[in-house]
Amino acid sequence: QVQLVESGGGLVQAGGSLRLSCAASGRTFGGYAMGWFRQAPGKERVFVATINWSGTVTYYLDSVKGRFTISRDNAKRSTVYLQMNSLKPEDTAVYYCAAKVGARVPTTSYEYDYWGQGTQVTVSS
Repeated sequence: QVQLVESGGGLVQAGGSLRLSCAASGRTFGGYAMGWFRQAPGKERVFVATINWSGTVTYYLDSVKGRFTISRDNAKRSTVYLQMNSLKPEDTAVYYCAAKVGARVPTTSYEYDYWGQGTQVTVSS
């Protein structure tokens, strides 16, 4: 089992920045990809960004490219970050962290094995 705990959400004005964090614990041997997804009210959960175990491969949703950056720190407690800059009202959603055991770096939610509880991000206009 892998436990994921997110933090860093909040309320920010359009054009502002937030940094989300997700700390992983539990059985993390073998490595795993970590991703961020988001779900706006009344909409499906969608992929935002993902990163492989070594941090050398990343993928992003087209609408966040150039604004969001995913990174990770495996040194102590495996933590993944999502730096969000130039935020827009359409970025408002609950953001979820997810982990996929193994070498694959998927962009679809059904391929992920573990999920965090989510953190709310609200961008005001």
